[in-house]
Amino acid sequence: MVNALVVADDLTGALDTGHGFAAAGRGVTVSLSGERTGEGDRVDDDVLVVDADSRDEPPERAARAIETIVSGTEYGLLYKKVDSTLRGNVVAEVDAALDASGASVAVVAPAFPGTGRTTREGVHLVEGKPLADAGYGVEESALAAVFAPSRYPTEHLSLEAIAGGAASVRETLEGWVGAEPSIVTCDAVTDDHLRTIADGAAALNGDALYVGSGGLAAHVCVPGEAVPIASPPVRGDGALAVAGSVNERTLDQVAAVPDADLVVLNAAEAVRDPSGVAARTVPEVATRLARRGRAVLTAATGPDDVERAGEAARGLRESGGRERVDAGERIARALSLVAVGVAREEQPRGLFLTGGSVARATLEELDGDRIGLAGEAIGEGIPEGWIGTGPVAGTRVVTKAGGFGSREAIVNFLDRVGTDDG
Repeated sequence: MVNALVVADDLTGALDTGHGFAAAGRGVTVSLSGERTGEGDRVDDDVLVVDADSRDEPPERAARAIETIVSGTEYGLLYKKVDSTLRGNVVAEVDAALDASGASVAVVAPAFPGTGRTTREGVHLVEGKPLADAGYGVEESALAAVFAPSRYPTEHLSLEAIAGGAASVRETLEGWVGAEPSIVTCDAVTDDHLRTIADGAAALNGDALYVGSGGLAAHVCVPGEAVPIASPPVRGDGALAVAGSVNERTLDQVAAVPDADLVVLNAAEAVRDPSGVAARTVPEVATRLARRGRAVLTAATGPDDVERAGEAARGLRESGGRERVDAGERIARALSLVAVGVAREEQPRGLFLTGGSVARATLEELDGDRIGLAGEAIGEGIPEGWIGTGPVAGTRVVTKAGGFGSREAIVNFLDRVGTDDG
């Protein structure tokens, strides 16, 4: 039995949410096994975070994945991780977690104030801008509208109720607990709000399903004795960063990297021939890493690279009569192949992986099925851990969602993890 089970829909979110528990002293392991959890995984973890890798799946398939993980694991507390910008199959997965857990109420607080995600008067905001206007491809900003398709009744916990403290939150939640489960969405503008929500839910008479991003996780009290896990000895030399996101925040972070540390894949070539361009790039990155002790790999330094990648994908569709050629998937494949080739050849001390698809593909190729979390971070939402399995076990690993982090996030990683005392 695990003290807490966290079920996530993507890898970077799994890690930044797990970090909230690790920073509080819990022993946290992140599993990439998804629906295979329990087949070879330890079942005595303190906090087990499972990446279902379900964000881009059809809703029905995503729901089945969540149900399988929840019903197949014994746990003391259940936390359903959702994206802080509400991308993916949020409603289908929360409904599935309620179905499988038998919880009386889902307490939903997606706010992550440290990364600019807040909720006020039921409207979810990104750096003060309504979510629907923030460029994340989500059409609704009001949580009531987001959860309207749910099979369960939905209520909302206001800042006024939260200001009354944990007792006020508990009393308000108890008023909504009935014969069938309910969903309660929550305002939260500060970490103190999230702490109050978590404390009030913990005192609730009835099992609560916690639903949130990395923000709420930092304040949830896990039952049972904490069992911290020791990190293995640091291995390897140098630091390799792979930027697989084209979010403006990540492009800005790439721009802060000195030219001498940067290797840029030709985006159009990566779309047309991922394996070929990767094979040609591995030696360049490996040499850069060996000589300088640091290297940063990307396929985009600006919008023009994104446009060229799109044109290459359209050309493949038109010339080959293919219905679907996804530029992002092909570039992620090329980047991950380079990262894996360099990691096996040079065994860097640390890997920095930006963009969930690149991070997962790289770790899967390296047989890194389990990631331990150190409870430390490069920045808000940018946790540090280590690869627990496979040929590069012990390598430090840092992941980052595309929209997270300061301009110096990648440079900070190079300075911190790439040094002998990092």
